[in-house]
Amino acid sequence: MLSSGGAAPSSLWLLETPRFPSTTSPPSPNLSFNPKNPRFSFSFSRSCSSSSSPSFSPPIKAAAPPSPSAPPVTKKRVRYRKLHPGESEGIVEEMRFVAMRLRSTPTCGDEKTEGEGELEPGGVGDTWQPSMEGFLKYLVDSKLVFDTVERIVDESTDVAYVYFRRTGLERSASLSKDLEWFRQQDLVIPEPSAPGITYSSHLKELAERSAPSFLCHLYNIYFAHISGGQEIGKKVCEKLLEGKELEFYKWDGNVQELLKDVRENLNELGRHWTRDEKNRCLREAAKSFRFSGQIVRLIIL
Repeated sequence: MLSSGGAAPSSLWLLETPRFPSTTSPPSPNLSFNPKNPRFSFSFSRSCSSSSSPSFSPPIKAAAPPSPSAPPVTKKRVRYRKLHPGESEGIVEEMRFVAMRLRSTPTCGDEKTEGEGELEPGGVGDTWQPSMEGFLKYLVDSKLVFDTVERIVDESTDVAYVYFRRTGLERSASLSKDLEWFRQQDLVIPEPSAPGITYSSHLKELAERSAPSFLCHLYNIYFAHISGGQEIGKKVCEKLLEGKELEFYKWDGNVQELLKDVRENLNELGRHWTRDEKNRCLREAAKSFRFSGQIVRLIIL
């Protein structure tokens, strides 16, 4: 209550100057981190929240100092092996290049002379005079070589040899018929001579050691007889046998197609051989030309 003459109590002043609630909250501390000064510092900002408790933000992790620049990574240069002549077409084509090199290289010596008789019989010339004794030696040694090749192919357990059985190019049976005919003409059939025996022994050892190398011999033996042997046989038969055609030079079917099948099978197998196996095969190809040439030379000895 108010008194009639006294001074207004202090409460009256409060009524005359009413207080209103503040719409803003007191400033709240905000924690921040200064990278240049790794000490916590507070700053105050006004928040719309009515809470008066300070809010803290997590400290920011200082960035790691940059690592020294690593040397640039240099990629190793890929070197591609140079292909052998004919390699893109197959092992048979590679052997053909070997034969061409042997015929054209003057330093081959005897290898060139002996190989040419088998691969290019036309180079023998008109002065080439065969003898019956020499021709029989040639047929006997040839039969020994074909017997060896065919027996190895038929009896081997190597699956690679299966593709070269009953090719139609086998000559052993035909040579047996021809030698029997000569025997009926009262001609003495000689025993196998050194060239045939040596080549037969080499083929046996090779078959046990390396099928790819042996198969290259097989193809070269068939190829040499078809490409050069026919011409040689024709010339000999004209001079010694009055043109009689021997069974050795007869085939059932197209002989070029038969040889093509053998060539394709050998090329297909060659795709699975290593480069080392192919290189050994090419070295054996050169030997096969030499061995075959030595047997051919028996005709004129």
